[in-house]
Amino acid sequence: MKLQRRRFLHLAAGAAALPALPRFALALDYPTRPVRIVVPYPAGIAPDIVARLVAQALSQRLKQQFVVDNRPGGASNVGTAIVAHAPPDGYTLLVVTTTNVINASLYDNLDFDLVRDIAPVAGLVRLGLVIVVHPSVPAQTLAEFIAYAKANPGTINYASVGSGAATNVAGELFKAMAGVKLVNVPYRGNYLPDLLSGQVQASFTPILQSLEYIRAGKLRALAVTAATRSDSLPGVPAAGEFVPGYQAYVWDAVGAPAKTSVEIIDELNKEINAVLLDPTIKAQFASLGAEPMLMTPAELGTYITSEIEKWGKVVKTARIRVY
Repeated sequence: MKLQRRRFLHLAAGAAALPALPRFALALDYPTRPVRIVVPYPAGIAPDIVARLVAQALSQRLKQQFVVDNRPGGASNVGTAIVAHAPPDGYTLLVVTTTNVINASLYDNLDFDLVRDIAPVAGLVRLGLVIVVHPSVPAQTLAEFIAYAKANPGTINYASVGSGAATNVAGELFKAMAGVKLVNVPYRGNYLPDLLSGQVQASFTPILQSLEYIRAGKLRALAVTAATRSDSLPGVPAAGEFVPGYQAYVWDAVGAPAKTSVEIIDELNKEINAVLLDPTIKAQFASLGAEPMLMTPAELGTYITSEIEKWGKVVKTARIRVY
């Protein structure tokens, strides 16, 4: 992981040394044709929804179409590879997510390197998860859940969308920091029916996905995984209030093929950040339980390398494997 950080710092230093003379011209000349935003997931899930909101706003601001292209497969690796090998001209972009940084440690045979081949452009949003249990679990608070899990090691199953997914590594990080033994049950599809029926007892799940069931009393929310409480669930504490230092986010950002010009990246960063500050867009994100993640390209690059290191340790410690 230290090698990846050094590589990023080296690239950043090289970018800083590039001549700045044509900057204003490139900013004016871009874009002159439609821009493709590759979302490495199916339509209708959170990264796709976020990408479409931002694409529509960018189309209006820059007077060119920003078109979402869904390329699911391989736990986001298929779509990421498409962008990693695309021409670095600013006309093919990638929605980078938490899954990408997890995959950097989870897969040994990728034909791309996230840090080497994808240039950071701008943050989009951050979403906390919520720790939920089926009402049959005799725990009303996270402290009671931890005590119950310690008294009954290995008897609580938690659902995730697959080994190595954010809903899995968030659970494994919690297990390590809280000192409990929970059993991950990975699903290839929707795990909510089994969670709602009590076939599995818990989950570290996106707030948006579970909010209606929490409000209906079909699931009990114990804590959110963000650093602070969520506006969507104001009465639910943060897990860090019980397990100091625990945080787990899912997030979306924008990347471009490596060697995309600094001028284009800076122009995109400026325009995307302006979109994120728009009150209408912020309200739409809030309805998804998401908060804007405004960053410079350098800040996003540093964040990505830190996330690779954080989740890489979890993958290694928990011995997470994909099959």
